[in-house]
Amino acid sequence: MRASTRNRSWDPIQSSAAWWSWVARMSETWWTRSGGATAIASARAEHLAALVKFVRAHSAHYRERWRDVPAGAPLEAFPVVTKSELMADFDAGTSGEPGIFVQDAAALSTYDAMIAVQLGAARLGGRYASGVFGQGGKAALVAARDDHYASIVSWERLTRASPWLSTKSFSVLDPLPQLVKGLNAYQPAFVASYPTMLMLLAEERAMGRLDIEPALLWSGGECMTSGTRADVENAFECPVVNEYGASEALSIAYGCSGGSLHINADCIVLKPVDRDHRPTPPGKTSHTVLLTNLANRVQPLVRYDLGDSVTAKPKPCACGSPLPAIQVEGRRDDIVSMRAADGGTVRLLPLALATVVEEAAGLHRFQILQTAADRLALRLDPKEACDRDAAWSAASQALRTYLARQSLENVAVTLERDLPARADPRTGKLRQVCVVCADARAVH
Repeated sequence: MRASTRNRSWDPIQSSAAWWSWVARMSETWWTRSGGATAIASARAEHLAALVKFVRAHSAHYRERWRDVPAGAPLEAFPVVTKSELMADFDAGTSGEPGIFVQDAAALSTYDAMIAVQLGAARLGGRYASGVFGQGGKAALVAARDDHYASIVSWERLTRASPWLSTKSFSVLDPLPQLVKGLNAYQPAFVASYPTMLMLLAEERAMGRLDIEPALLWSGGECMTSGTRADVENAFECPVVNEYGASEALSIAYGCSGGSLHINADCIVLKPVDRDHRPTPPGKTSHTVLLTNLANRVQPLVRYDLGDSVTAKPKPCACGSPLPAIQVEGRRDDIVSMRAADGGTVRLLPLALATVVEEAAGLHRFQILQTAADRLALRLDPKEACDRDAAWSAASQALRTYLARQSLENVAVTLERDLPARADPRTGKLRQVCVVCADARAVH
């Protein structure tokens, strides 16, 4: 079983300092948001002015980029920065590669405080207390388990700071029956994972194979539709906390009961823009968004092209939140249903398939296509600089090893050399895992 409970050393002095920092930021966040849109805008302006002053004084990179921007200029006057530009100093700045992002302690405390305030605003504090005191405080994370993933870093921080929680992480690469068995044995009160994995677990519960009764579910890392959220909540009979974040800013927005995502606008500036970085009006889907993270100073991000496509809601949200509401048009990869040699069906998580290829071959722009009920094809991006033969050899071997662990030794893996990776025409984002054949969609 590829699940682990880390041996945590709880430092009471360090944890006490972090706790008081969290309390201070939670109090500030609560008071700001209770003051409504005017108080939120005032706090945002104050934080932005302080960040710009700090960055001008301490960042040679931004100081050079901002040399023609006068003091007191509005945020829109500052130049846009990109991942490749910022990653040049890390020698990892080619298009399509993941970035290296660092968060300071103050930023982490701010993210934690915002989450706590969100739980209170959604009246989920009772659910959390019930899970801690009534169900033993067991929490399970089902995710990609390598430490460089933002979800794992956040999870490890939570375990160190919360000695009252019993925590265990499970790998998305494990076969689903093995994962279900582990969760049944652990009986978590809280489960955090990706929307696609929560959907698979909801189906397992509906079929009677997964027998857990969590008090609260946490979703992140992928786009969660309102339909998926409703299905998961109905299956588990408990709320889902839907969080929108990124490695660049761990908590950008959170989901409300009405299905919208609300930007943490007191600490985050998120501007929907078109291809030329001009503002897109509410109700129109953007090409990308410009992120300014007001909470983090160790690696400042000011007007950073995040790459996500969002739509700002033109009307106030029915939930009553004063925070601006958006809809994220995230990449929607397909859950893959493969036919095993014995005629049974094995469901594969898209993120698990993508993780296998990324880690084995070092690729970050590719597509995995299900072309038949027992066939996968790998499509490489010709623009990505790599030794294609070596990349194909490593990726195909890793995929076959992963498929064998899922009892899918019969599934063939092929390479499509001549077809470029195509972006989703609706979102403009590259879909990494796609079902493209009718007989594959008919497998259940």
